Amino acid sequence: MADNIQPIFILPEGYTRTSGKDAQRNNIAAAKAIANTVKSTLGPRGMDKMLVDNIGDITITNDGVTVLKNMEVENPAAKMIVEVAKTQEEEVGDGTTTAVIIAGELLKNAETLLDQGIHPTLISRGYKLAANEAQEILDKIALKLDIGSKEDLARIVKTATIGKSTGADEHIISLVVDAVRHVKSLVGKTEGVDLDDIKIEKKVGGGLADSRLVRGVIIDKEKVHPDMPDTVKNAKIALLNLALETEKTNIDAQIKIEKPEQISAFLDEEERMLREMVKKVSQSGANVVVCQKGIDDTAQHFLAKAGILAFRRVSENDIKKIGKATGAKIISTLDEADASSLGQAGVVRVEKLAGETLAFIEECKNPKAVTILIRGGTEHVIDEVQRAIEDSLGDLRAVIEDSGAIVAGGGACEMEVSKQLKEFAKKLEGREQLAVSSFADSLEIVVKTLAENAGMDPIDIQVDLRAEHQKGKTWAGVNLSDVYKPTVSDMFKEGVIEPLRTKKQAIKSASEVAVMILRIDDIIAAGKSANQGPRMPPGGPGGMGGYE
Repeated sequence: MADNIQPIFILPEGYTRTSGKDAQRNNIAAAKAIANTVKSTLGPRGMDKMLVDNIGDITITNDGVTVLKNMEVENPAAKMIVEVAKTQEEEVGDGTTTAVIIAGELLKNAETLLDQGIHPTLISRGYKLAANEAQEILDKIALKLDIGSKEDLARIVKTATIGKSTGADEHIISLVVDAVRHVKSLVGKTEGVDLDDIKIEKKVGGGLADSRLVRGVIIDKEKVHPDMPDTVKNAKIALLNLALETEKTNIDAQIKIEKPEQISAFLDEEERMLREMVKKVSQSGANVVVCQKGIDDTAQHFLAKAGILAFRRVSENDIKKIGKATGAKIISTLDEADASSLGQAGVVRVEKLAGETLAFIEECKNPKAVTILIRGGTEHVIDEVQRAIEDSLGDLRAVIEDSGAIVAGGGACEMEVSKQLKEFAKKLEGREQLAVSSFADSLEIVVKTLAENAGMDPIDIQVDLRAEHQKGKTWAGVNLSDVYKPTVSDMFKEGVIEPLRTKKQAIKSASEVAVMILRIDDIIAAGKSANQGPRMPPGGPGGMGGYE
């Protein structure tokens, strides 16, 4: 009878199921593969990746999150690791590679514990204990930076950019620090930075040294009339959230004209209305108009005759930035146009760069919005410079908002946390002790990777650093400033410093995703055909057979 029992199918056709240890091992293997992909980009001696998409566009970068975003990752566990990088990017802006390789190492070491028969729940509990303790250790060892010091802020930017194609270029470092210092403002009792107030404009041509900080805003617009001036000094700027056009009715309407004179009267009335609009702008004292909406051809003519430089259809974001840079109020009716609503700028000019016309609103007295203009030999170069600048800006924002809380880089921070976690593990009872110890070992992947990428022996460096930290040298790390003779030294004295927030977020995100992946013991996946509709018969629409 037993032979006649029909099998019970729980899942529909096309679904696959992987359970138990196989599911865990598959997930861990996927996470390790993602970590290994970005591993070689870490640190000042990290290498770049060339990413080519399906239409042949090229991206050259060593920014971890950019590499992962451009990869078409299908494995669900691998996608979870990619999310770690994205979270790190959104929260801090830097440290994406660190977060990913720590996550990969946590899962790799968890696999060893699983092989020893330790249950995933116990490993997860130990990892959570270790992650919470690591946050406390980081808070205890953190140092304070003088956020009012340009030199100290420059050290943060140098650490962030040294591994990029900018190569810690002093000119770029200075631009980034100056930009942040301009837009920095008091939020409650602490200082803060809104990165939306720093616009990044890229134009191919020249070299990196031609990049500059514009104390104001660059907009990608041409003047609306050829007779308008190209340059206006001592500019008084009106920002209009309205159209300099005759209003169209919202309902269908007809105008009945019986005599030719009525056509002329109608056109004269339109012209009079436009002339009146321009007169109101001119009487306010404005000599530059930035309009969010359209400007009628006749109004353009009247503006040009009045010597007013005008730009139309400027984006809302750019209008807001111009307001912050110049102090101008955005007005919605021309009755509001008066001297008090105007913004001030030293000069507004139209200039051609790389074959494109740009409008520069610059030399503002106390701009709360600025623009970094990046120049470079190729599109790929300036794209990577932009990524380096964005990472640096994220780091500076984190340091300023956290009142200057920093730690030393070069693996020093991770080694110290690892050392203290191992001491914490000894106080625990049960198998969680093994998980905490494993977590501590995982943090040392940062030191090992920095050493490997610099062509050093990672084991020797690891041993040397452990010895230094046992002597109480909290900030001993891998000094890669001399490519021919890398050494172990005090990274804080070397000026290699990073925001505390970067490290805290990296460890937090990595541990959370590792715990989540470890707790998965069943993967139920739909086959691709389930979402692709009925398959076409071999040979194409006609159902004819064919050779492959």
